[in-house]
Amino acid sequence: MTCAACAGRIEKVARKLPGVSLANVNLASEKLFVEYDEQELPLEKIKEAVTKIGYQVVEKTNRSKVAIPIGGMSCAACAARIEKAVGKLPGVETVSVNFATEKATVNYDPHILRLSAIREAIEKAGYKALEVSKTDAAEEDRARKQKEIRTLWTKFIVSAVFSLPLLYVAMVPMVNIIQLPFPGGIDPMKFPMFYAIAELALVAPAIGVGYRFYTVGYTALIHRSPNMDSLIAIGTSAAVLYSVYNVIQIWNGNFAAVESLYFETAGVIITLILLGKSLEAMSKGRTGEAIKKLMGLAPKTAILVLDGIEKEIPIDEVEIGDKIAVKPGAKIPVDGTILEGHTAIDESMLTGESMPVDKKAGDMVYAASLNTNGTILFRADKIGSDTALAQIIKLVEDAQGAKAPIAQLADIVSGYFVPAVCLIALGAGIAWYFGTGGDVKFAVTIFISVLVIACPCALGLATPTAIMVGTGKGAENGILIKGGEALETAHKIDTIIFDKTGTITEGKPKVTDVLPAGGISADELLQMTASAEKGSEHPLGDAIVFGAQEAGLEFLKAGGFNAIPGRGIEATARGVAVLAGNRKFMDERGIALSGLEGAAGRLAEDGKTPMYVAFDGEPAGIIAVADVVKASSKAAIESLRKLGIETLMITGDNEKTAAAIARQVGIDKVLAEVLPQDKSNEVKALQADGRKVAMVGDGINDAPALAQADIGIAIGSGTDVAMESADIVLMRSDLMDVPTAVDLSKKTIRNIKQNLFWAFGYNVVGIPIAAGALYLFGGPLLNPIFAAAAMSLSSVSVLSNALRLKRYKPLNAGRE
Repeated sequence: MTCAACAGRIEKVARKLPGVSLANVNLASEKLFVEYDEQELPLEKIKEAVTKIGYQVVEKTNRSKVAIPIGGMSCAACAARIEKAVGKLPGVETVSVNFATEKATVNYDPHILRLSAIREAIEKAGYKALEVSKTDAAEEDRARKQKEIRTLWTKFIVSAVFSLPLLYVAMVPMVNIIQLPFPGGIDPMKFPMFYAIAELALVAPAIGVGYRFYTVGYTALIHRSPNMDSLIAIGTSAAVLYSVYNVIQIWNGNFAAVESLYFETAGVIITLILLGKSLEAMSKGRTGEAIKKLMGLAPKTAILVLDGIEKEIPIDEVEIGDKIAVKPGAKIPVDGTILEGHTAIDESMLTGESMPVDKKAGDMVYAASLNTNGTILFRADKIGSDTALAQIIKLVEDAQGAKAPIAQLADIVSGYFVPAVCLIALGAGIAWYFGTGGDVKFAVTIFISVLVIACPCALGLATPTAIMVGTGKGAENGILIKGGEALETAHKIDTIIFDKTGTITEGKPKVTDVLPAGGISADELLQMTASAEKGSEHPLGDAIVFGAQEAGLEFLKAGGFNAIPGRGIEATARGVAVLAGNRKFMDERGIALSGLEGAAGRLAEDGKTPMYVAFDGEPAGIIAVADVVKASSKAAIESLRKLGIETLMITGDNEKTAAAIARQVGIDKVLAEVLPQDKSNEVKALQADGRKVAMVGDGINDAPALAQADIGIAIGSGTDVAMESADIVLMRSDLMDVPTAVDLSKKTIRNIKQNLFWAFGYNVVGIPIAAGALYLFGGPLLNPIFAAAAMSLSSVSVLSNALRLKRYKPLNAGRE
């Protein structure tokens, strides 16, 4: 692919295929993303359709390729035997054993077959499987792109080596004011034929290295989907054919035709376009650096502990359930649960949190995080594409493949752009031919200039490059944005609703007050309530259980546990019916609280949550629980206010408690005593007022509201990045990442708009100038060489502008 027209053509063809529901091409990453029905449409048909219109398909699949060195082979029959043994394994696509190099190359699906099973099959056949070297799809993709960049630079250098002397030979006789040296044997005035042959000989290598412009460009023309290569092919072909015609004229004795040679125009245009393409390929590679960094985080080996013996194995051979040892200073190879030992682990690659996290037996560890001090033994729970790191990489890749609505205009324009340019070039050339009284040379100059100045590349790269850099920068800072649409919508947000527990607050409440009633002791009230709450998963229930543990109280046997969402719990302990919950819960059960309301009010004003407790239908007292506000909450709300965004807090808590928390952090409005199922209705109500609403929550009980909001933001969920309900996932619990996500979105969209303005503006201004608009009013005529230089720089300038986003600093940068 060379420009937006190519991308548009591939999308159009893919979407026409039966069974395809979605087809998006990302020109910057050179990938086609397809959603299709496998029953209705085989993958081969998609590949055929793309190949048929002149493009190469390098399929990105889940397959792995491995080269296994083999010991013990003595003849070709051994190689055949190994091929047969490995070929029988399920999931093996191809196997080839080279007796000379003593290696087996196997293409297989790692979801069906493990590398250890391939090695085992070789060993069972009677041979030794030595250490493996494996290449994955990402490494192959990187290698392919590096090879493409090297090839482009080589072609540019070869073209420049011949084009620069060609330009010298063409220009010096015309403008030799300072008497530059010039070979007398090809003087155009004395030896016009030798001069013409010299130019033809110099332009041939340049055309040779630029052959792809012709093969791809004319193929696209034949398929009636012209692209940028078509413009270059037509323009340079016109220059070369017109020059060849004039060489024939010189041969026939018309020596004046020596002044109408255009070989240098074709040669220099190809050289400049190759230079532009080389710079473009390098810049495109840099836009995907965030993904490469993430991919490079995981270690290549793991220490397997088997029957007490440690053995270093390749990461690909780790199986679920394996026991893995990690020593201080080493990286965790896969996700798992600690079995033995305690340590502090640096999870900054996953969460962005710089402080190491203390870990002990039973805690989870994640691939690519760094073990800082202790030695641990853990069980492998998630491997390969199931690890948190792999999910993050997939999420970022999917985001970079999705199109933003802002790209639609560029997509529509690029579909008609190249045919329109061809018509303008032809129309301008014919008009000037008749306008100048039949001056073919002038008309050809105009025709070539219009074709080579037009740049559909800039249009095609404007949006995807900025999205790739923006989403990549987000991932570096622990902000995962799920696609271009989420990125674009986030910059329009004017209202953000925050869930209270675990979002604005730490989500780890503690018991602060135990106020017994009806002759019950404080310890008895706490003991009975904690015993009833033992089955609860609610943070307030956990706090009461923890409070009883801290007080050294023994838990009583409880039964009949039932949690009522948004209300409280009921259970029996020591034969007593225990109810614990909010005011609504007690009112519904007909329990009079007149003696406790004053105390509850005072506690609520202090930002504490009073939980009423009743034993056998009688009020037993209040247990107050307080949740500490996160250190970053106030700063985050202040940052959002500076961005012009109104903030609200939504909670199931009572109004007084909620208001106290809101005052601490500076939130504008509180929606209190809202049941989980009603949170989405509150979001709908705000949207009905014409607001663009974002919802920030923990992604569990807030899922309906996250889905309803224009943008759902799940916070503190870096190990659960596959949450479907959120559009943006913040991998750490720092609330400052919310304004950072909005700010990054605004900066990225602004960058896209700048790119689109430049891409459209360049073509709107450049094409009329190339068509002779300035010359018409006494101004200069644009030389095709300068037109080619401008075209090459236009796409590079769009990429350079997108790469400026790499310097983006998050709003919380430098904060303690």
